[in-house]
Amino acid sequence: MYLINLNMIYSCKQFKDYQVEQITIDEFKQLLKEANLTKREFSELLQISYQGVNNWGTNGREYPYWIKSWLENYIKAKSYESIKDKVNFIKGTVLSYDDWKKALDGVDVVVHLAAETGTGQSMYEIEKYTDVNIKGTSIFLDILANEKHSVKKMIVASSRSIYGEGKYDCPKCGIVYPSERKDEDMARGDFAVKCPHCGANAKLMATDEESKIHPSSIYGITKQVQEQMFLVMGKSLNIPAVAFRYQNVYGAGQSLSNPYTGILSIFSTRIKNGNDINIFEDGKESRDFVYVDDVVEATILGIEKDEANYEVFNVGLGKAIDVNTVASTLTRAYDSKSKITISGNYRLGDIRDNYADLKKIKSKLGFEPKISFEEGIKRFTAWVNSQEIVEDKYEKSIKEMKEKGLYK
Repeated sequence: MYLINLNMIYSCKQFKDYQVEQITIDEFKQLLKEANLTKREFSELLQISYQGVNNWGTNGREYPYWIKSWLENYIKAKSYESIKDKVNFIKGTVLSYDDWKKALDGVDVVVHLAAETGTGQSMYEIEKYTDVNIKGTSIFLDILANEKHSVKKMIVASSRSIYGEGKYDCPKCGIVYPSERKDEDMARGDFAVKCPHCGANAKLMATDEESKIHPSSIYGITKQVQEQMFLVMGKSLNIPAVAFRYQNVYGAGQSLSNPYTGILSIFSTRIKNGNDINIFEDGKESRDFVYVDDVVEATILGIEKDEANYEVFNVGLGKAIDVNTVASTLTRAYDSKSKITISGNYRLGDIRDNYADLKKIKSKLGFEPKISFEEGIKRFTAWVNSQEIVEDKYEKSIKEMKEKGLYK
C-alpha cells in the first residue's frame, strides 16, 4: 500500500492550434475504442453536432487539431475513475500527529510531497513555511522512530531551489557557484549572474547532484532540511529513503488560483481572465519545465528500484526554457490577445536560471523524460480550457510583495 499525497486528475477540452499533430481516421477510431465511446456519445459529451463528427475525415474534412489530446486526457480521466474507490483519501494536516498516524496505518511506502511552495511568499511567511515543511516532516519521522509502523520505504520531494543559482562556468575561474544577485545590479537592468570570485558574467551549466547546495530563499532552505532529515533518519532507522530534486513541475491538476508559484498557471490564469502578462527582468531568465507524467514515472522508479535507496536525483526535462518563450507559447495556445510586457521588474530571492543534469537518474534508474515542452503545453492548456476560470489574484500578490520590499 502506498501513501501518496498527490492528487492528479486529468481532463481537457479544445484549445487553439499551434503545430499540433493531425489525427488519422484509424487513430480516431482506436482512441474512441480506448475511451469506450461511440461517435454519438462523443458528440453528446462535447455538445457538438453528431453529423459534423461523422463527417470528419471524409471529403477532405480534417479532424480538429484538439481531438487527439482531448481523447488521450479523457482516457486518463477514466483511469482515475477506475482507481478512486480503491484508494483512501484522508483530509488532514501534516502538522497533526493523529492525522499522520491514521494515514500511515498499513502503509508500505510513503511519498511525501506535502509542502508550502513559492519562493517569494516564503520570504515573509517564515513560520508558516518552516512549520509545514520542516515540523510536518519531523512529526512523520518521529512516528517512524517511536511508534509501531509498516513503512518499508520513503520518498521525499526535494527541489531544484536548494541549488540556489546553480552551476556556472566563468571564463576566468572555471566552474563556480554564484551567490544571489545584487539588488543594485538588477535595479540598473543588469540581471546577469556573476562569478563570485572575479565578478565576470558567468555561463549557465546543467546542475548535477554534486553541485553546491546554497538555497537563496526560506522555501529552498526548508526543502534542503526535508531532504537531509529523510536521508539521515532513513539510514538511522534502516528504512530506504530517496530524495527527488524536482525542477518546475507542471500539468493537469495543478492549482490555477495560487498567484505565488507556478509560472505556467499564473500566466494561464491571467490570459483566461483577459489580462495582460507582465514578465519580470528581461524575459531571458529560464527554468527547466517537467511535465507531471514524467515526475510520476521518476517517482515510481524510486519506489520500485533498490538502486534508488539513500540517493538523491534531479528530475527535470534537462532543458532551459526562457520566460519569453513560455509567455508567447501560452498566448498562441490559447489564441489570446493578451499583451506581453517585459517590465524590468524583479523579485529579490529569485534565481536567474537553472536546469537539471539528468545523467545520474538516467544511469541508475533508467529514467528518460518522455513529454517535450511542446507536448506538455498541449496537454496543459487543453486541461486549463476544461476548467472554470478562477479569480486572478496576481495583482494582489504583487502588492503584497511590494509592501514587504521584495518586488522592485
